[in-house]
Amino acid sequence: MASFNDTIIEQFRANDGVLGGHFEGKETLLLHTPGRKTGKVTINPLVAASDGDSFIVCGSAGGGPSDPVWVANLEAVDGPVTVEYHTDTVKADHRVVRPGRDDDWDRLYGIWRAYWPDAADYEKKTDRKFPVAVITLR
Repeated sequence: MASFNDTIIEQFRANDGVLGGHFEGKETLLLHTPGRKTGKVTINPLVAASDGDSFIVCGSAGGGPSDPVWVANLEAVDGPVTVEYHTDTVKADHRVVRPGRDDDWDRLYGIWRAYWPDAADYEKKTDRKFPVAVITLR
């Protein structure tokens, strides 16, 4: 049986990167990250808020108690990652921005929070503040 992410990935690819339903009208991308321990590449569909020439994605895990694995995997990558955006598969530069560590977290998280209406609900489920990643397509 396909996982939720597998279903979203299939729909993304079948519809040139455009999703309907709960994601309708929102930009999404597929982030490919190698596992920092296994090296196995995983693909994560992520809501992507635009910020100039970059996108902001959030490690909310739907308000779960821990960061999703892709965040630590992305932090471990030295160099570009692969991203699928609409019909293109491209390399992208990235950086993970964490609250309390990076001065621009408030601004960046605020952009993503305003873009994705479920963010307020996610915040109610946990005390943690979510890391965000800035993804810049090459």
